[in-house]
Amino acid sequence: MKKRAKSTYEEFIEDNEQKDLLDKEYKELLLSELLLAAMKHDHISVRKLASAAGVSPTIIQGLRSGSKTNITIDTLSKILDAVGYQIIFTPKSSSEKKCSLV
Repeated sequence: MKKRAKSTYEEFIEDNEQKDLLDKEYKELLLSELLLAAMKHDHISVRKLASAAGVSPTIIQGLRSGSKTNITIDTLSKILDAVGYQIIFTPKSSSEKKCSLV
C-alpha cells in the first residue's frame, strides 16, 4: 500500500511554531471578517460604529484592516454589542486546556 504524500498545508502545520502562528492569524482574520460583514449588513460606517461603541474610529479601522490586534475585552465587547454580537466564554476540551481552575 502506497503512503499518501502530505500536502504543503499538512507539512506546514506539523511545525508547532507555524501552527500557532496560523491559529493566531486565523483568529484575527475572523474578527476582521465579522466586523466587515456586520457593517455591510447594517450599512454602518466606521465612524457610526465607533460612535455607537464609544471608541475611536481608528480602532474600528485597525480591526477591519487587521493592523490592530491587541484590544481589551471591554473594547471588544462594546464593538461587538454595537453590531449585535456578544462575547461568550466556553471551556475548551480537556485536552486543549493549558491550566485548570480550582
